[in-house]
Amino acid sequence: MPYSPLLVKPMREELTSVGFVELLTAADVDRAMKDVATGVTLVAINSVTGCAAAIARPAVRRALSGDAKRPDWLLTVFDEQDIDATAQMRSYFADIPPSHPSFVLFKDGELVHFVPRHRIEGRDAESVAADLEAAFNEHGQ
Repeated sequence: MPYSPLLVKPMREELTSVGFVELLTAADVDRAMKDVATGVTLVAINSVTGCAAAIARPAVRRALSGDAKRPDWLLTVFDEQDIDATAQMRSYFADIPPSHPSFVLFKDGELVHFVPRHRIEGRDAESVAADLEAAFNEHGQ
């Protein structure tokens, strides 16, 4: 059951304020994934969980502000809030079990890196940011 839009608004803005495009419907996801078929795309699966608030969102903000190659495209869906959009996004990497929060990196439309919740939870934001930066540098253009 989705939370109140007022409650999740700041959680959404933590990502949109640094350039993420929020996808709210399944059609938004399909349109965006078609538009980002070339280049490097980072998808953030946002969440209301404590590890999203304390680790995932701060980590991705830090990774994007660092010296690493920056992805060409930044997309986000909000798990358990925008249910159809999240389900549609997950269809682009259907072999991976649902995990939130998580990060997905695509290069030219192909999944090249995935950071599931168990690689976020219990770590600090700096460590997760370093992992993201390494993936950006490895797959960036």
